[in-house]
Amino acid sequence: MKQAVSLHEKKEFLQYFLNHYTLKKKEAAWLLHYVMTHHKLLEKVHFTDYFANLPKLIIISTNCVHTTPFKFYKNNRVTPSVEKAFHDIRSNPHEEIFIGLFFKDKEHSKEYSAVLENHWGSVHHIEDHPVIEVFAEMVLEKAYYEKQMIWLKEAIDEALDHRDGQRFHELSKRLALLEAQEISIFQ
Repeated sequence: MKQAVSLHEKKEFLQYFLNHYTLKKKEAAWLLHYVMTHHKLLEKVHFTDYFANLPKLIIISTNCVHTTPFKFYKNNRVTPSVEKAFHDIRSNPHEEIFIGLFFKDKEHSKEYSAVLENHWGSVHHIEDHPVIEVFAEMVLEKAYYEKQMIWLKEAIDEALDHRDGQRFHELSKRLALLEAQEISIFQ
């Protein structure tokens, strides 16, 4: 197991990462800048590819990969909101922060591997699959979204068949909200 990553190494990596990649969520870049400039927070940051059983995890993706843009996990709760993650980090500066990054060719990035701390608090075996949990959640989110879309479209058709204008407008608003949510989750 390698020694802890220094503040200087973490800061240099974050500067490199932000200079070389465009994040899917612009607010995530702002969050990384904030963490990078507050040394007490940067001390608590750990870059990892093992996501199971971590107390606080942030997943960030760049434009060059097809994964969720941003997710914040804490106490079995998940949110795509960078603002909620920022509020939690600012309110709890004493807590460890684990960050998982998804970007093109990360497995070949010597800069990333230099700051990677994959053995935090537990032993991992070679057969462990660190990203399966995240991808499984993304698949479930997509399936739930698609099921909701189908249900809403069928309900709208039914409202039209019954000439129920009020229900049609209510369901149309819900459909528009769901379509807007799809944009933020899956792009």
